[in-house]
Amino acid sequence: MMVGHRTRLWPGLAALAASPGLAILAIATLLAASPGMGPAGPGSGFDSYIWRVLGFTLVQAGLSTILSLAFALPLTRALARRPVFPGRSLMVKLFGLPLVLPVIVAVFGITAVWGHNGAISNALEAMGLPGLSPLYGLSGILIAHTFFNMPLGVRLLLPVWDSIPGETWRLAGQLGMNSWQIFRLIEFPRLMAAVPGVAMLIFLLCFSSFTVVLVLGGGPRATTLEVAIWQALRLDFDIDRAVALALLQVSACLIAGILFYRLSRTPISAPTEERQVVRPDAASRFGLLADIVWLTAGFLWVMAPLVAITVSGLAGPVADVLGRANIWAAAGRSAAVGVSAGFLALIIGLMLATTARDLAVRSRRSRLADWLEIAGSQTLIVSPVVLGAGLFLLLFPRVPVFDWALPLAALVNGLVTLPYVLRLVGPVLRRTAEHHDRLCAGIGLSGISRFRIVEWPALRRPAATAMALASALATGDLTAIVLFGLDPDTTLALLLYSALGSYRMDQAAVIALLLVATCLSVFIVIEGLGRAASRIGTS
Repeated sequence: MMVGHRTRLWPGLAALAASPGLAILAIATLLAASPGMGPAGPGSGFDSYIWRVLGFTLVQAGLSTILSLAFALPLTRALARRPVFPGRSLMVKLFGLPLVLPVIVAVFGITAVWGHNGAISNALEAMGLPGLSPLYGLSGILIAHTFFNMPLGVRLLLPVWDSIPGETWRLAGQLGMNSWQIFRLIEFPRLMAAVPGVAMLIFLLCFSSFTVVLVLGGGPRATTLEVAIWQALRLDFDIDRAVALALLQVSACLIAGILFYRLSRTPISAPTEERQVVRPDAASRFGLLADIVWLTAGFLWVMAPLVAITVSGLAGPVADVLGRANIWAAAGRSAAVGVSAGFLALIIGLMLATTARDLAVRSRRSRLADWLEIAGSQTLIVSPVVLGAGLFLLLFPRVPVFDWALPLAALVNGLVTLPYVLRLVGPVLRRTAEHHDRLCAGIGLSGISRFRIVEWPALRRPAATAMALASALATGDLTAIVLFGLDPDTTLALLLYSALGSYRMDQAAVIALLLVATCLSVFIVIEGLGRAASRIGTS
């Protein structure tokens, strides 16, 4: 332990009361709400419907993972093989947009491109060819999941190629290795270390998908556990079935989460120099053509729905929709939920990260610190729907839940976005302690004074970015509010879902564009305030 500093456990313990404390309370409430639930329990049981839902959930998650990686791997290889070309950095940034784009908005954009009346279908009909089938059921779910998770796979796998030392490429060139030999002997071993963890993460995200399946499922045959929980609780109020589905969901996600943790590995080696090294297979004409095809396909795959959202929104009844008072009231409520969730996630994240920092740096208990941060990321295991369902059953007999829809949505979203905050502020706190702990102990600087002088200047920008990201994600979220909210005017996400459900596509286009603008505004304002505070602090 470092001299002059003590490990503070209370911030982390207090934060654990919220996450995973509330998750444990939610699961306990679900269990208590259905004492007869079980394989032979009356009225509930794990009947054929539940097993059919579980089977479809596994199938769509597995197929989504395979398609996402089948697209991401050659595209990432093309990006790695072409480290310099016009627009490369822009393309890499573009692949980050689906990760922060509101899911309900992205689904609208995908429908505008791939739907029965979408751009591709209209183009085929104009050429005298049959148009596309309606985008509902398994096909629509797979397209949407691939849209979201292919870019995620690229962002996670690109560092695997970047970690290959330049000496390896020079040696491959001296040996005259072709593209297949390079892949088999150099790239494949690294991918075997990284791909299982990435695949398990994508599988976990697709397994717990809610909004995509709710909008594009198209009926009971294309229902996942998440949607079935919501239907059992909100539409049928079948507590036994909701509990059975929730237990299956948590159990499956727990197994997948453990596998993800065990399969995630560090790179075999890291680059030993910064000098750019050209791969020996970069000059191949066939390789160049293949890379162009994959890069173009990846760009169009991500860009087409984004363009469709913008074009459809601007071409819609903008003046009519934006002239309604309920639209702006919903935008204000969406922003309020988002900012509240982001602030809550930031406070809990800082408390958890502070104790994790103390354990790792001051007490030399790095493994315990890592487990503390993993506990804070439990929403990968206990999904928002399961968490919300437990809170719904806990509070329903005691308070008017529907009147508290916005605060409850902010609470759930704050816990869901907590992992993003931990990833951004945790390393900064640890690095600051490693660099300045001994000096602060020597001059007797501690407590609030130390935080204000040493830690906050380093934390301002990452904390602002973390809160901005969490707030933007919560602003466009549909999952929590659709569980607690009754009024379709509550938030923009609910308004958009209502418009899509009633096939008012022209109005939906304008609402989708406004929702994107609201999320971007929340992100830009909060991050801008963080940058301004950093400039003032350093001036």
